Amino acid sequence: MRTKRQGMIIWFQHMKNIKQIKRYGHLIYVSKHLKYAIIYVNQDEIEDKQQKLRRLPFVSKVDLSYKPFIRTDFENAQGDKAKEYDYKMGI
Repeated sequence: MRTKRQGMIIWFQHMKNIKQIKRYGHLIYVSKHLKYAIIYVNQDEIEDKQQKLRRLPFVSKVDLSYKPFIRTDFENAQGDKAKEYDYKMGI
């Protein structure tokens, strides 16, 4: 069974604090110019990690990703007939 994970966006003040942010989850991306990092955390631990990160002096703001709550199955999604024909022809 896969573990439910959720992304967190952490806005910080200095790049030297990235090593401390790594301790709270799986670091995915760091923007040097805009000074934010994206980490993934298990959903059952998200509230605890969010509170701990907000208490750090170099963290400006912590946002949560809404991706796990967005519906991704579409009811009326219809394929393009021309593309289906091209796929059958091997183009």
